[in-house]
Formats: sequence, structure tokens, C-alpha cells
Amino acid sequence: MNDHTPTTIGVDISKAHLDAHELPSGRAARFDNNAAGIGKLSKWISPDVACIVYESTGPCHRALEEALAGQLPLARVNAMRARRFAQAIGQEAKTDAVDAKVLAKMGASVDLRRVHPREPAQRDLAELRTARDALMRDRVGTQNRRHQARHALVKRQLKLRLEQIDRQVKALNAEIDQLIAADEVLSRRTEILTSIPGIAKVTAAALLAEMPELGTLEAKAAASLAGLAPVTRESGKWKGHSFIGGGRARARRALYMGALAASVYNPDLAHMYRGLRTRGKPAKVALTAVMRKLVVLANVLLQQDRLWSVHAPATAPAAAAGQS
Repeated sequence: MNDHTPTTIGVDISKAHLDAHELPSGRAARFDNNAAGIGKLSKWISPDVACIVYESTGPCHRALEEALAGQLPLARVNAMRARRFAQAIGQEAKTDAVDAKVLAKMGASVDLRRVHPREPAQRDLAELRTARDALMRDRVGTQNRRHQARHALVKRQLKLRLEQIDRQVKALNAEIDQLIAADEVLSRRTEILTSIPGIAKVTAAALLAEMPELGTLEAKAAASLAGLAPVTRESGKWKGHSFIGGGRARARRALYMGALAASVYNPDLAHMYRGLRTRGKPAKVALTAVMRKLVVLANVLLQQDRLWSVHAPATAPAAAAGQS
């Protein structure tokens, strides 16, 4: 074993199990995905581990992350990014054990951002926002079914369900507002975000829940984390259209709603949007550029701990938002 080779561990997470693989030793083990299993995994992990890599799997990864963050070097990666890495190294087979090994290789080959432990208020905010998002999706589906319903009983039940969803969303909104108001850090960060024309309380809460790293990132990293960094496609003389992808979808959806408002009510971003449209850019491309500028702006203001001002919206370079 090469003493200079860092120890990395990949953990494939499913609802029932945690499959772990360590490199360069090749050790592998399976644990139950519960408190006892996480405790056994923690003891199994080498004390000199440089990085523990796992995919973002929603509720399945949270218990592991909360138990180990702050004690061990964790790196959470997007599932699509992990799959692309597997394809790049020629790994087509896909089992839990193989995926764990691929994640360990990814930790050894790629410089991954470390996960920092979340404060209790931050965790509560994320849980409340997840519940709200689920209700909003349910609301859309229920509305669609109601429009198609013909039977009086079905229509009545769907109407009652919509009223119930609205009450539950209202209760969650109130709880989120109360949580933010009671926490000094979240309250200040919300104040900064909502000072930006285009970002309302709901969008601010979504960004705080989905992108707690805002305020600590480089401009390009902030855009990339939201899946808004343009990906260029070029080969020789051929040039394809740039596109966006990956990143945190819920943060991107929140930024989309913010960009719709900012492209009208934020003087700088409205000017930017109109300029792109005047130059022939499609509305979708122009709006994506506004989204990118918005997340970069939010990151800068949180870094500087100051409110947006029409005279000094940000000191970040104009190029930081990129061009579409």
C-alpha cells in the first residue's frame, strides 16, 4: 500500500442499506441504513480517511450526513455527476457495491466540496421547505384532476383536498417565518436576500434551505451549485449551443420564480434582460442569464453582509454572471 495514496471511501446509500468501499485497500462492507448501522459504519471507517463520498438521495442520506458531518470529511455529489464519472472511467455495471467503489474512485480523482454540518435551525428549515414543496406538487396534480373530473362526488372531494392543501401550506409558511425570525443568522440572511428586488420571502427561504453555502462561494461555484453555469460544447471547428444542467433543481426553480420578478422590477436585471432580448436572445436564454446573475448577486451580498442598493447592487465583476 502506498503511504502517499489518500484513503477514500465511497458509500452507496439505499433505503435499507449502506454499501461502503475503501480505496486503495479495497475493503468493503454493508451496513443497515439505521442508527445502529451508521454507528457500525463510523467505527469501520479508517481514522486517516481523506474523503467519504456519497450521492444526494433525499431522506435516505440525511441521517448519515447528520451523524458524521463535522466529525469526518464528507462530500455529497449529484447522482448524475457520479454516473457521468462512472461512464468516463468505463464502468457500465451498476450495483450497490460497484457504485460504492466508483464513488471511492471519484473521491480519489476529483476535488470535491466538503459538507459542513448544518445548524438545527437550518435542518428544520430544509425539512419544512421539503414538506412545502411536496404540498405544492400535490396541489398542481389535484388541480389538474379537478379540471378533468366529471362526477359530483369526485369534484367535491378534490375541492376539499385543495382547501386542505392550502391550509397546510399556510401553516408551513407561518412556521417557516417563525423559525427564521427566531434565528439571528437566518433572519439576517433573509433580510439581505429580500432586499434584492425580485426575491420575496418564499424564494429567500428556498435559497436558504437549498443553498446554505451561499455567501461562502466563488461566483462560478454559486452558479454551478444551482445548475446555472453554462456548459460549452465545442469540438474543432464545430460549436454547439451552450446548455445548463445538474446542480440543485429546487434552488434553480426558486431562482426561476425570482428571475421572473427581477426581470421586471429589478432595475439592473431588467435592463440586462431587455438588452439580451434586443440582441435576439430567446426569452428562455435571457431569463436563465438573469437567474445566474441573481444567484451570483445573492452570494456576493451575503459575503459582504450588506443589503442591496440601487447605487451599489454588488461589487462582483459583471462577467461573473456569464453570458448566454
